[in-house]
Amino acid sequence: MQQVVGTLKEQGATLVAITPQLAEASHSLIEKQGITFDLLSDPGNDYAAKLGLRFKLPDDLKAVYLSFGNDLAVRNGEGSWTLPMPGRFVIDRGGIVRAADVDPDYQFRPEPQKTVDDVMALA
Repeated sequence: MQQVVGTLKEQGATLVAITPQLAEASHSLIEKQGITFDLLSDPGNDYAAKLGLRFKLPDDLKAVYLSFGNDLAVRNGEGSWTLPMPGRFVIDRGGIVRAADVDPDYQFRPEPQKTVDDVMALA
């Protein structure tokens, strides 16, 4: 999404990402990816849960994460072992969701240009 930040700003849009990670856990990602948009923390995935987008990792998948050194309890600062479904939402100035792309399979995400197109469709 970083690649379309400038285009979105030109359209008067603001890009914000929400993650269950603690701010200190996200810091290296921000630096590594050169992220210039706001990255907000959703402790315990509470907001994702309100949207119906939180899921609990099954024990076998939890073991896989741990085998790769990815301890979500440490990274997220709590032990629920939940993740949000990846999603993108375009919300107009009145707070109405005008476009939504959510897929429970993290591998399927819309191209950043899709978000730009959705924003431009609001004009």
